[in-house]
Amino acid sequence: MDLQPHIERFSARHAEVEHLLSDPAVFNDQQRSQELSREYSRLKSLVAIGNAYLKTRAELVENREMAATEPADSELGEMAREEITRLEGEEKKLGLELQAGLLPPNPIDSRNTIIEIRGGAGGTESSLFAAVLFRMYTRYAEIVGWKVETMTSSPSDLGGFKEVIFGVTGTDVYKRLRYESGVHRVQRVPATESSGRIHTSTCTVAVLPEAEEVDIEIKPDDLDISVCRASGPGGQGVNTTDSAVQIIHKPTGVIVRCMDERSQLKNKAKALKVLRSRLLEKKIADEEAKYAAERKSQVGTGERNERIRTYNFPQNRVTDHRIELTLHNLPQMLEGDLHEMIDALMTNDLESRLAAVNLG
Repeated sequence: MDLQPHIERFSARHAEVEHLLSDPAVFNDQQRSQELSREYSRLKSLVAIGNAYLKTRAELVENREMAATEPADSELGEMAREEITRLEGEEKKLGLELQAGLLPPNPIDSRNTIIEIRGGAGGTESSLFAAVLFRMYTRYAEIVGWKVETMTSSPSDLGGFKEVIFGVTGTDVYKRLRYESGVHRVQRVPATESSGRIHTSTCTVAVLPEAEEVDIEIKPDDLDISVCRASGPGGQGVNTTDSAVQIIHKPTGVIVRCMDERSQLKNKAKALKVLRSRLLEKKIADEEAKYAAERKSQVGTGERNERIRTYNFPQNRVTDHRIELTLHNLPQMLEGDLHEMIDALMTNDLESRLAAVNLG
C-alpha cells in the first residue's frame, strides 16, 4: 500500500485542527473542544509516525543501493545488509501503525480501566499468584506514568488475594491493557511444597473500560443496596462501623461489594463505578457477539474462560497462547516490563482488523 497520500492527508488535517484549536470560541462548546483535542493528539502521533516512516524508507533505499554496489565480502556491504534487516522490520511496524490511523478510532480505547483479579484453581497458591499479578500491573502502571487506585480487595492467608479490584487512570489505559483479560496460568514450586513438586494454578483477570454515566443508565429502583461491617484486616475502626457496601443490579444479577474505605459513601461510589463498568462491558460484549464474532481476541467475547497465558517459573518462560509468543524474561515481566508482550498483542490485533477490512 502506498502510504504517502495518507501521510499527507494526516499532516493537512493536523494543521487544520491546530488552527481550529487556536480559536478561543471553540472552547465555548466543551464537547466540541474535547473532540478536537483528542483528534489533534491522535493526528500529532500519526504525523510523527509518518515522518519516521518516510525517513526509514529513505534509509532503506540508501542501504539497498550500498549493498548492491559493494563487494559481498566487504565490511560496508555487510553493515548495509544488517541495517536493511533492521530497517525492514521498522518499516513494517511503522506502516502498520499508519494503517491503523485509517481505521475508525475505538472511542473506548482512551478510557480509564477497572481491573479485577480473582484466584481460580489452586487454592492458596492461586491467591498468592493473584497478588503477584496485582503487583505486576501496578509496577507497569508506575513505569508508564499511570495512577492506580484500589477499589476493593479480599485478602487471603499468607499475603495473597482471593479477589482484588483496582482502577487505572492515564493515557490509552484500556487500549493497552484490554488484552490482559483471560485466564492466567502459573507453574511453579510453592513455598509450602517440601518435595519440590511443581504446582499449576490459575487466576482470572477481567479488564473493564471505565463507564461514564451517559454510557449506562442505572435506575435507582433496579438496585438493591445493603451495608454491613467490613471484615478482615484493616486496622482500628474497620470492623466497628457499617461501612461495607453491597450492590445488586436486579435486572442482570450483577453483584458488587466494596469495603476498603472506612466511609460508607466512598465505598458506595466505588461500587457504583465498578457496577457501571461491568454493565458497559456486557453491553459491548453483546454488540460484538452480533457484529464481530470473527475477532476472537476481543475483550468480552467469552474468551475469559480460556487460558491465555502461562507463567512457567522453572523455565523462566512466559507464553501467550493467543499469538504463540514465548519470552524468556519472567522476572522482568513480573516487575512490570510488559511492553514487548503488549506491543506484540496490539500488533496482532491490528493485523487482524486490517485483514478483516481488506476482506470486507
